[in-house]
Amino acid sequence: MTVLVTGGAGYIGSHMVLRLADAGEKVVVLDNLVTGFDWAVDHRAQLVEGNAGDMDFVGEVIAKHDVKEIVHFAGSIVVPESVENPLKYYANNTATSRNLIEAAVKGGVKHFIFSSTAAVYGMTGLAPVVEDTPLQPMSPYGRSKLMTEWMLADVAAAHPVTYGVLRYFNVAGADPAGRSGQSTPMATHLIKVACQTALGQREKMSIFGTDYETPDGTCVRDYIHVTDLIEAHALLLEHLRKGGASQTLNCAYGRGYSVREVIDTVKAVSGVDFAVEEGPRRAGDPASITATGEKVRKVLDWEPKHDDLTGIVRTALDWEKHLMRRNR
Repeated sequence: MTVLVTGGAGYIGSHMVLRLADAGEKVVVLDNLVTGFDWAVDHRAQLVEGNAGDMDFVGEVIAKHDVKEIVHFAGSIVVPESVENPLKYYANNTATSRNLIEAAVKGGVKHFIFSSTAAVYGMTGLAPVVEDTPLQPMSPYGRSKLMTEWMLADVAAAHPVTYGVLRYFNVAGADPAGRSGQSTPMATHLIKVACQTALGQREKMSIFGTDYETPDGTCVRDYIHVTDLIEAHALLLEHLRKGGASQTLNCAYGRGYSVREVIDTVKAVSGVDFAVEEGPRRAGDPASITATGEKVRKVLDWEPKHDDLTGIVRTALDWEKHLMRRNR
């Protein structure tokens, strides 16, 4: 029996592969390597290059490797880009997921875990959200993910498959053992951008919007270490294996940090006072997105081990230094 990880050559997916391989699981990674890296896939997993939306190809992979569980990370994730190019997001996220789910049903896959996003909530105000907070995504990215959530619920009602949806808040940091991290050179993740600027890889960085209704005027987000996030995936998979009901869960620590707070933390950890410029708001960015994280703790007995912004930044900075050495 095999776990298929789509997008397993990417940032979050590669950490899931590590977690599964560390537990002795048989893992196959499906990735088109458009944004992922073959070298990021742990040697204990088998990498298959292809498109997760190609039903015939995915069906062959499922049959060949006796895949019974899928953890689906593949997709596009940049909110401003989704506003500029919505059809790309409905193709790469919604349409691809739809075809993957059909291939899973036809192939007899028992459990399906989906990588969703806090962007499904949209503009929520400053209060932390819970799973039944009204869903009002502001961007094609958020809508493309929400559509997949709906599809999974409908499919599970009609077929013998259980699913888990994990709504990510802002994922950051890197594997504490230094085996993987956010490796996309021009990724838009705030902590990565700040770390690259601290290391001289960028001349300066920008704050997008300083007039939000937040304590310091900049956007507030709930940052979660990638290792804690992946542990929630592992616990959710075990929950489904034991016959647990399908779940939709927020993955967050329950506290937010502003853009300025994050930048100040990167400056403190790196010891570099790098250049920061202020610019206008970006389309599709809510003022604040945080969550209580109570349900995921209760349902999965999830206990975060890296709930510390300084520690998150340190692992991210260490990974950027590793990439600089690797790419020389």
